[in-house]
Amino acid sequence: MKRTHYALVVSMILLTAVLVTARPVHAVLGESADSVTADRKALSAMRSITTTHVNYTVQQVESDSVTVREYISSSGIVFAVAWSGLVNPDLTQLLGSYSSEYREAQRQTPRTPGKRAQQVKTKRVVVETWGHMRHLQGRAYAPTLVPQGVTIDEIK
Repeated sequence: MKRTHYALVVSMILLTAVLVTARPVHAVLGESADSVTADRKALSAMRSITTTHVNYTVQQVESDSVTVREYISSSGIVFAVAWSGLVNPDLTQLLGSYSSEYREAQRQTPRTPGKRAQQVKTKRVVVETWGHMRHLQGRAYAPTLVPQGVTIDEIK
């Protein structure tokens, strides 16, 4: 009996370690849209929807906890990402090469007590977050990559 109990405890510890270290992967801002297929698998997506607009395509991937919308220019580059859900996605992964620049600007951006929305601007990227517990939202975009004729208000 002790041996079975020991094996069960070890199995649970290993399973917990795997689940804790597993992180969802998202399309990376400023890079190719090829990662959208991997997103579906990484998020264990229940649904994936593609919507075509005049100057861009939106690929939406939904999981139990978050919906991620990836805005892809006609040249196949991710120019923006938006999200909504119970949790915020991993911005380090989402922002890719913009991540360290964003984190540094975020540290220097003062927080206003009582205000839930935050906008962090750098020379190359804008990240906006808002919402409240269990309904978090945000968007990130590279202004120089936004196609002509597309307004920032379209990134939702």
